Amino acid sequence: MINKAVISTEKAPAAIGTYSQAIKVTNTVYLSGQIPLDPETMTVVEGGIDAEIEQVFTNLTAVCEAAGGELKDIVKLNIFLTDLSNFATVNEIMARYFSEPYPARAAIGVKELPKGVGVEMDGIMVI
Repeated sequence: MINKAVISTEKAPAAIGTYSQAIKVTNTVYLSGQIPLDPETMTVVEGGIDAEIEQVFTNLTAVCEAAGGELKDIVKLNIFLTDLSNFATVNEIMARYFSEPYPARAAIGVKELPKGVGVEMDGIMVI
């Protein structure tokens, strides 16, 4: 039997569908996609793509901490962008949150994301 635990925190947006913020299996945490929602108001942050990216990292940080880890424990990060011209902005902001060795990563261009946001990220963390 798999030792599976649901991770949940009020410091990140509540799930807006049939999913958990994260699931922990032994020492691996599977982080659901985070979009730039303010967890208190459940509304999309204002200020453009920079503010959206910052909020996503803030939300991911909160879920990582609720699971007993830190953002730096992410080993795989998936980034979904509705406009791949924001790739450089993601790199610039990500450099404030991570240092080497960086996680493995994918950046994927998508047509649209929930609530009309420009960015969503999910990942895998090992603690």
